[in-house]
Amino acid sequence: MKRLLLFFAILLTFSQIHSQENLPTDYLSKKFHKGRREAFRALMPANSVAVVFSYPERVFSKDINYNYHANPDMYYLTGYKEPDAVLVLFKEEQGTEKYNEILFVRERNASRETWTGRRLGVEGAKSKLGFTTVYNGKDFNAFAIDFSKFDKVIYDKIPTDLENDKSGFDLFGLLETFKTKAGIKQNDITSIDLFTNITNSLREIKTPEELDLMRKTVKLSCIAHNEVMKAVGPDMSENEADGIHAYVHRHYGAEGEGYPPIVGAGANGCILHYGENNSTKIDNQLLLMDVGSEYHGYSADVTRTIPANGKFTEEQKAIYQIVYEAQEEVFKICKEGTPIQDLNKKAAEIVAAGLIKLGIITNPKEARIYYPHGCSHFLGLDVHDKGNYMGNLKENMILTVEPGIYIPANSKCDKKWWNIGVRIEDDILIKKDSYENLSAESPRKWQDVEALSKQKSTFNEMKFPKI
Repeated sequence: MKRLLLFFAILLTFSQIHSQENLPTDYLSKKFHKGRREAFRALMPANSVAVVFSYPERVFSKDINYNYHANPDMYYLTGYKEPDAVLVLFKEEQGTEKYNEILFVRERNASRETWTGRRLGVEGAKSKLGFTTVYNGKDFNAFAIDFSKFDKVIYDKIPTDLENDKSGFDLFGLLETFKTKAGIKQNDITSIDLFTNITNSLREIKTPEELDLMRKTVKLSCIAHNEVMKAVGPDMSENEADGIHAYVHRHYGAEGEGYPPIVGAGANGCILHYGENNSTKIDNQLLLMDVGSEYHGYSADVTRTIPANGKFTEEQKAIYQIVYEAQEEVFKICKEGTPIQDLNKKAAEIVAAGLIKLGIITNPKEARIYYPHGCSHFLGLDVHDKGNYMGNLKENMILTVEPGIYIPANSKCDKKWWNIGVRIEDDILIKKDSYENLSAESPRKWQDVEALSKQKSTFNEMKFPKI
């Protein structure tokens, strides 16, 4: 009977794999991933090899793992989204077969797939991802790669906190095999720096396919922010506001959020990476929402700060306007050729001048007390995406512009400013002579925020049983 049940489980799994339907059709194409590998290879030095590993699975609780999130570099170069995999890229063609890349993947296992989901396997990686040379991970150890013949072996930092399932071809085993084959006793900083430099240079410039996904993830994030603006009220909880974002994201097909949402009311909005989102009432306070969806791997990063009762107080408005004006001034220099660090300098200059005018500080250097972070970061496959921060802006970069002011209780200023936290964050596409605000669909002007707050949301009509 056990053999019969196993047979049917195997049959069911393979049947499900071949009959899977209604999947999204706007994933990155295998042509895109192949092009990224070619671009990576072009930046490799002569007679070199690059090795890229998947991310490990991580434990959520006891025997339950977090939902798996692929290594963005692995996904960028291959489209592969499973653990326990290795990509090997060669600068020059190898062997009599003339291959220049090999992908090692998790082996198909019908029994495991019944429990934990479908696997591509070797044939799937060939047909769906476009690879020619693909093997199971268990073949990595025996595969004849003489790393000693290469002038440079390029790889990212090797993690040291991995589980070991003793198979020899989980991520722990694959890394141990690589270290043995390549004679690596500790991380080689020059190899890691070279890997970082290559991936920074590639990922900081978005291709047309990536721009399509970025526009979508930012747009649906804006819709979510707008729905909360319309639905919010003093009796709403932070968690409920967070839930509206999550629902809207998933309604439009996003896999989740690109980072833990920050939904903080009043004093909580003054905590830069507040994450509890558990205040049961927003009350008549500002609600700072730093929430962005992740759509097919690409993250939005949008922040709006809104009055829960629909109207800013004079103090809230004054702080909000400084942040808004800082954004506006930074936007003016968002174009190709501007040093990226100038964005931070300009935002800090405007915030400092505004705080001095209000009497909150007397010296521009004191602005760091209330504006302690930078203005911009790259955005893409990571919410803090890869890129060269000491360079200049280039066409088709996407960066955030996110000045903020945070005045917690007991600050050395008039009490009327306490517990006001404001951040406005938009996602900006750099062009030759200008910029495009991808998140312009969600209002920023305080007048427009108040006007939208007067509208009704679909979520206002939702009724649930009391518990």
